[in-house]
Amino acid sequence: MGRFDNRTVLVTGGTGGMGASHVRAYHREGARVVIADIAHEAGHALAGELGERALFVRLDVTRADEWDSAVRRAEDRFGPLSVLVNNAGVQHAPALIEDTAPAVWERTLGINVTGQFLGIRAAVPSLRRAGAGVIVNIASTMANGGTAMYAPYVASKWAVRGLTRSAALELGRDGIRVNSLHPGVVSTPLVHEPSAPGAVPLSDLYSPEPFAIPRLGEPEDVTRLLLFVTSDDASFATGSEFVLDGGLLLGPALRPEPAAA
Repeated sequence: MGRFDNRTVLVTGGTGGMGASHVRAYHREGARVVIADIAHEAGHALAGELGERALFVRLDVTRADEWDSAVRRAEDRFGPLSVLVNNAGVQHAPALIEDTAPAVWERTLGINVTGQFLGIRAAVPSLRRAGAGVIVNIASTMANGGTAMYAPYVASKWAVRGLTRSAALELGRDGIRVNSLHPGVVSTPLVHEPSAPGAVPLSDLYSPEPFAIPRLGEPEDVTRLLLFVTSDDASFATGSEFVLDGGLLLGPALRPEPAAA
């Protein structure tokens, strides 16, 4: 028996590195999964792989009408939503604020913040129809400090923190919990591939070697925490921020001194 039997889970960015990991894990745990993404081919392939308890819906998270359609199709196929995972997000090429085009700022905040706002707005009536539910907004450790050259991304993830807390206060009495996950550097295409032609991949700028757990995160690390946060085991957690970064925010770890001879 799975933790999510008879529950409908919608994951945005559901074909990406972390998104596909989340989708597969929920499906293994018995959920009916809705794979929401703009990637038609990958989405249909993943839904086909998983079978009848999976549905792909085309979703541009910046479009309110597409959100309404995605939730409606999910309900028509599987019934009301129990879980919404606002996972879709974008990174941008590193640049000083003075060299950042307004279009980059608008796109980054449009997908990373407005996309989550529209998701909550569209999903809440469905979650109420289910009787209770959970929303998780994927943020970042960049929401816990400043990072030079990434102002739009950092600002967008800070905004997710405020959105999460406000939603948690509004929805708690409806039995809907709202939390955020703050991954560190996770081994996905977002990290390993250039965010724009000629840009340096984020992985080239970062080494985990100084930190307490000296490795990159894996999508499965985030997925395991996500499953806990959206399960009944975390029923008293709302408005909370779950950091998963191998100690990145703590700073460099001390190395053990060699034993004296």
